[in-house]
Amino acid sequence: MAGIFDLSGRKAIVTGGSKGIGAAIVRALDKAGATVAIADLDVMAAQAVVAELENGGFAVEVDVTKRQSVDEAMQKAIDGLGGFDLLCANAGVSTMRPAVDITDEEWDFNFDVNARGVFLANQIACRHFLANKTKGVIVNTASLAAKVGAPLLAHYSASKFAVFGWTQALAREMAPKNIRVNCVCPGFVKTAMQEREIVWEAELRGMTPEAVRAEYISLTPLGRIEEPEDVADVVVFLASDAARFMTGQGINVTGGVRMD
Repeated sequence: MAGIFDLSGRKAIVTGGSKGIGAAIVRALDKAGATVAIADLDVMAAQAVVAELENGGFAVEVDVTKRQSVDEAMQKAIDGLGGFDLLCANAGVSTMRPAVDITDEEWDFNFDVNARGVFLANQIACRHFLANKTKGVIVNTASLAAKVGAPLLAHYSASKFAVFGWTQALAREMAPKNIRVNCVCPGFVKTAMQEREIVWEAELRGMTPEAVRAEYISLTPLGRIEEPEDVADVVVFLASDAARFMTGQGINVTGGVRMD
């Protein structure tokens, strides 16, 4: 990428960057010129992604549900990068079950990773930006399910609504400090997580996985399953000066599934 999408000299931390949307974000940031540190629970998978990068980078192990782990991992990343000015809080999980059958453990699992993980990474990043008077940028990964409640994913959807609400509130607080905070809201993205969800949904609805996948496509006006790169390129845009007057936004990247 070039011009206003050129991120040369930028230093980024991406949580959950070892696979799926996160790995696509890492590769897109690297292609745009940024140096990236991946913070991931699966540090070996993260190291494999780092090995592909043109601008170097490194991986650190993190459990985004635990403050000490996030604090230590981000400090290692900051030390290795020599500071940073971009955080992509992407780590996320899902489980699927009818709302009346959701267990306390499933509720906590989704909120601990999806909401608490974003909160911790964002808060620590903002403290760093403020202390160093950095014009920082944060891009969180929310979901289509942050805009409209998703059947069989009520707990996941609630956790992603929390991400969107947090993003907007944090953006208002940080705007006077020249720190921008936005989130992306992907739709039906082709990832290992989606493959698991398709199998779960097929079993719960008495359908075949092929029928579920075909339904996803039929709900998407652009007529295909979304690729992780479709999301990653929007993250690069939000990180760049092209989005310099955007904050507090939840950008739909859904192929038209959601249009407001």
